[in-house]
Amino acid sequence: MNEDEMMEEGGTIKKFLYVNRRAPYGSVYALESLEVVLIGAAFEQDVSMAFVDDGVYQLKKGQDTKDVDMKNFSPTYRALEMYDVEKLYVDKASMDARGLTEEDFVVPVEVLSTEQLAELMEDQEVILSF
Repeated sequence: MNEDEMMEEGGTIKKFLYVNRRAPYGSVYALESLEVVLIGAAFEQDVSMAFVDDGVYQLKKGQDTKDVDMKNFSPTYRALEMYDVEKLYVDKASMDARGLTEEDFVVPVEVLSTEQLAELMEDQEVILSF
């Protein structure tokens, strides 16, 4: 169902921003966020993801999880495009503070300044923070 069909049927498309602030392992937040994003995308909502603070590590290439006894789910981010989740944003200050560059990430991202990220958030209808 496309956007026009949803509008005809009375459905509305909302802008959802999922803000990922935590490291990928050590808690369930990162994996839960990814699952919720996929659910939102399945319902054809306008889904964006922002990675700030230690959340930038969720996208880092070459994660080795054998010592934390958790499955490495970072390759799942590559599947987001199949669900039309293509708006991935990284906070420049968070990335810089952790010594990361765009080349360190498993998927293409748009790097935003703190001000740009605030503008993005203002433009959303629903913001969920993990």
